[in-house]
Amino acid sequence: MKKVITYGTYDLFHKGHYRLLKRAKELGDYLIVGVTTDNYDDSRGKLNVQESLMKRIENIRNSGLADEIIIEEYEGQKINDIQKYDIDIFAIGSDWLGKFDYLKEYCEVVYLERTKGVSSTELRAQNNGILNLGVVGYGRIANRFIQESKFVSGVNVEGAFGRNEDSLKKFIERHELKFYSTNYEEFLKNVNAVYIATPHLTHYEYAKKAIQNGVHVLCEKPIVLDANQAKELYELAKDKNVILLEAIKTAYSPGFIRLKNVAKSGLIGKIKNIDATFTKLITDKNHFAEDKCIEKDGFGEVEVTPGIEERIRELNSKKGGGSITELATYPLLAIIKLLGTNIEDIDFFSYFDKNDKVDMFTKVNLRYKDAIATAKVGLGVKSEGDLIISGTKGYIYVPSPWWKTEYFEIRFENFSNNKKHYYKFEGDGLRYEIAEFVSMINNNRLETYKLTSEESIAIINIIEKFLKGYNLKKI
Repeated sequence: MKKVITYGTYDLFHKGHYRLLKRAKELGDYLIVGVTTDNYDDSRGKLNVQESLMKRIENIRNSGLADEIIIEEYEGQKINDIQKYDIDIFAIGSDWLGKFDYLKEYCEVVYLERTKGVSSTELRAQNNGILNLGVVGYGRIANRFIQESKFVSGVNVEGAFGRNEDSLKKFIERHELKFYSTNYEEFLKNVNAVYIATPHLTHYEYAKKAIQNGVHVLCEKPIVLDANQAKELYELAKDKNVILLEAIKTAYSPGFIRLKNVAKSGLIGKIKNIDATFTKLITDKNHFAEDKCIEKDGFGEVEVTPGIEERIRELNSKKGGGSITELATYPLLAIIKLLGTNIEDIDFFSYFDKNDKVDMFTKVNLRYKDAIATAKVGLGVKSEGDLIISGTKGYIYVPSPWWKTEYFEIRFENFSNNKKHYYKFEGDGLRYEIAEFVSMINNNRLETYKLTSEESIAIINIIEKFLKGYNLKKI
């Protein structure tokens, strides 16, 4: 007898799950299905699982396809199960291609082609919370987004939009998406939500058009570079009763949320100063090269060929490039979440490139009524990417990269009172913003405390002031 085993969360059991199990069963005579526990899903960064373990097991049993159902509780269990149950074939969806090759030592590994387009309107009627999403763009962040979306229950990326048809074809083939379109209006008719991952200057038009068509929007930061445009988009989203969320992944990560709460709890006294830094070096040699690059996406290394626009945008002022527009969102997020939006004055100190067109390093000083803060960003100057929150009783230190908040230390004058905190930051972190986006849609919440529209607009307002030369000193 040939035994086959497969695993999954099987949340919101749908036609795609059924078809995959059916193909797995056809590979042998006896099918064992492993269903993941809540704790294991949590440990591997799977977010937003909506159904209980017992309900998910019941759904598998009702499919009539499983000869036996087991529970997957820990990393590495697959090897033990394969040996314990004398398995001949391990089967899994092709979106995990290569991920489980290590099991070939124990049995045959088969990657089954996934069912494209399973989260259709029909499925949304059958199951609450399965979101039909399309990606606007096909660059590096879009590639990461699709990989991260696999760790969020209740969302399925259906297709992609872009201007370059050849690049789009490669993109959907790689990710096994259902469709692509170079016509934005047609694209919007086939999705319920979009993730906008195009250059900054295109965000406004893409977001506005989607909102006008009743499509929910998750947009890469910064949403726009003009505060009035941001206000317009948020107001339009409210009028249309759709979600508009800025994709600042740090805002939604568990470590940063806990950091903010600890800092504002009074444990370090009144916050009087914040220093937040984010720099990354971009040079002509590695940024403008025509060569393909190797991109790590959490499933190994893959070859990515970014488009011309993506290669030159970050250092091109005409395309909204520069240290402030590229990086300032993160440190400004930390400052505004901790000190608020009532900023009394701002000063910018910048080092520009040789053509005096794009800032390679900028220091932003913000003055509040009872506190001060500094944000430092750079594409041509490297500095320690840490975060320090200074209070009247002590301070909090978050080491680089602080925007992936996994660890922070509360420090006092008496070091014996110091406390260390550790938190998980899974993958590239995009799964946290995706999970919040899906949750807001399912619960019809137009705002989230994790990043309010007021806070988003305040960040954009600071970026806009810089672009207009407000209190700008060149160094």
